[in-house]
Amino acid sequence: EVQLQASGGGLVQAGGSLRLSCAASGFTFDDYHIGWFRQAPGKERNWISSISDTADITIYAEFLKGRFTISRDSAKNTVYLQMNRLKPEDAAIYYCAATKAPWRWSKIASRFEYWGQGTLVTVSS
Repeated sequence: EVQLQASGGGLVQAGGSLRLSCAASGFTFDDYHIGWFRQAPGKERNWISSISDTADITIYAEFLKGRFTISRDSAKNTVYLQMNRLKPEDAAIYYCAATKAPWRWSKIASRFEYWGQGTLVTVSS
């Protein structure tokens, strides 16, 4: 069974940090690019960041302005999203997803085959 288990969300004060984890199982982790998306209440799901299957390429949404860092550990089949200098507008449910589509599609939610259940991030002002 394919699973992507997102964890690490919680309540944090503005300016604080959180590290999200996405543990994968049931598929060949190293064959997939992994992306993070987020969805705030009443808003559409937005792409945040992606990391290539070989971990040599990472990309980020421009609005993050260098506050987040994506990484992956093949030994643990896990992708991480380190989030620093959090703002109230970062509050959302964060989802990880996996795709074998060509890298040029790695920002497009519809091209991701597997999705985790999401983890909630709340940022207090």
